[in-house]
Amino acid sequence: MKTHLIVQGTDIPTRDLKDLAKLAGADAIEAISATAFRLAAANAGARAEVATFCESKALDHGWVPADRRIGDFGLLVMDMDSTLITIECIDEIADMQGLKPQVSAITEAAMRGEIDFAESLRRRVALLEGLDKTTLQRVYDERLQLSPGAETLLAAARAAGIRTLLVSGGFTFFTERLKARLGLDYTAANTLETADGKLSGRVLGDIVDAQGKADWLARVRDELGMDAHQVVAIGDGANDLKMLAQAGVSIAYHAKPVVRGQASYALNRVGLEGVIPLLGGVRPC
Repeated sequence: MKTHLIVQGTDIPTRDLKDLAKLAGADAIEAISATAFRLAAANAGARAEVATFCESKALDHGWVPADRRIGDFGLLVMDMDSTLITIECIDEIADMQGLKPQVSAITEAAMRGEIDFAESLRRRVALLEGLDKTTLQRVYDERLQLSPGAETLLAAARAAGIRTLLVSGGFTFFTERLKARLGLDYTAANTLETADGKLSGRVLGDIVDAQGKADWLARVRDELGMDAHQVVAIGDGANDLKMLAQAGVSIAYHAKPVVRGQASYALNRVGLEGVIPLLGGVRPC
């Protein structure tokens, strides 16, 4: 089977592309966009040498079957915090109560896989007890930003008829607003309990943890009558690993090392638009 090498970066010198093409024995260098190039019919036997070269030049790369097309996929599953959006919502909520260092430390430990996610979430949410619930809207309005390339990726998915699922260990307050804003098909997250206009420090119902994310992916996939190879999943932390394992193509986005080591692809330098060439597509105009 022929394989293309996708190379991506914010500024790729022509010399580096030519050196890579020679190293990988590629037939041609094809520009996909200003930051993405396809090295056609590359030799996958050069994976180790290419990986070393790309790391030394701060480039993202991925080996893609030559016959892959974005239309082969039917479901795109994304994590929210630090993936679809640039922030960790709970850390920003805590910041408004002067508790960001304590909460962020727990968040980081959970993302590295050092603390069970459900336990880490309970501990973090407990620290928010008594916070006015209007703080959630302030975080959404003042601090929440989409990751670079998010809307470009979603536009390409819509154009290809791909359904979208945003599944998060964060909170429904944010996922539901993003669903309406971005036209997402499905969302799942945790619900913060409130009482008398304030956060109670508790989460309602079952916590959407690593297994919960994987279960939601499987539920929507089966509902749509799809197979695993039609699913793409994107995440950044240890809590995403079970979800990523359920997908035919998994992408570690600016992720922790434990995630990069287990995903199909890793994007460390470009934004979410970098997913599109890995799926055999091109960026929409």
